Amino acid sequence: MGDSERRVRAGVVGVGHMGQYHTLVYAEQWNVELVGVVDVDPARAAEAAREYGTRAFSDHRELIGRVDVASIAVPTEQHFDVARDLLEAGVSVLVEKPMTPTLEEARELFAVARRTGAALHVGHVERFNGAVQELKKIVDRPILVESRRLGPFVPRVEKDTVVMDLMIHDIDIVLTLVDSAPRRLAAMGSSVHSAVPDVATVQIWFDSGTIATITASRATEEKIRTLAITQADAYIVLDYTDQDIQIHRRAAQEYTLNRESIRYRQASFVEHLFVHKDNPLKLEILDLIRAMRQGRTGGVAELRETEDLRSLAVALEIERMIRDGRGEVAFPRDLPWSAPSA
Repeated sequence: MGDSERRVRAGVVGVGHMGQYHTLVYAEQWNVELVGVVDVDPARAAEAAREYGTRAFSDHRELIGRVDVASIAVPTEQHFDVARDLLEAGVSVLVEKPMTPTLEEARELFAVARRTGAALHVGHVERFNGAVQELKKIVDRPILVESRRLGPFVPRVEKDTVVMDLMIHDIDIVLTLVDSAPRRLAAMGSSVHSAVPDVATVQIWFDSGTIATITASRATEEKIRTLAITQADAYIVLDYTDQDIQIHRRAAQEYTLNRESIRYRQASFVEHLFVHKDNPLKLEILDLIRAMRQGRTGGVAELRETEDLRSLAVALEIERMIRDGRGEVAFPRDLPWSAPSA
């Protein structure tokens, strides 16, 4: 059996809320053997192992020599140590976002991955949303980008700020969609339910003239996940939850004047773009498996590394601005904006 045909051996480190989703995806793949799950809570590990017909471990290092790939879904402060141990052993890993608490740790993990040839991916699952994939094909010189990721408070994520918990997804997408370097950055945030910011809004001005406004909240009782883009020929609205895209194009605009009021009549064409819908997390894990099989592939891996580092760097800068009360700053030019040298 060739390497491309043999079953991939997989493990999951941390089987809490997110880890359960990863475990389910691996268990459902016909060409994947779920070797084991790891959790510091023996009862939780044992329960997950029973449910998915695999083994329970208490230490992530017990996966070394047993797995080819692993998902890491432990608390953020543990990401670096767990990922480094596995990468050093040649295991390809998918680390849930935020990748690490510092940019220095993230850079070190990528350096280890380059040295060992293991794939290192970060859990930016929205990249694999079918609507986002289609959106990238139709966005052209955006004028205004408005992103809203709002929802109710969930106690299990209260250690991470709303920037790292929610907004980092939208930072990542916006920086990918706008083909221009950022010039200025403004940020505000406040705490509502926890000791760290639970609501935040950010504006980014780009050299191209594009203005992006990103709002994130975990103090909103309705769950909203939308991205709206204004460009010269259209107004495009993406709904992440429904994986749906609507494109509004102007057809006619008229107004009539009478004694009571000015009455406007505006007509527009609305296109509903067909989106192939699939489980984004499944697609993300399959992408990790494909990268593991193919090995580090030059420009593709370098571009991914650059995108992961810059999204983390911008999120960290926004956190600092909110913490220090700095409303607006020139965009830091030392952020990772180009691919690293091999």
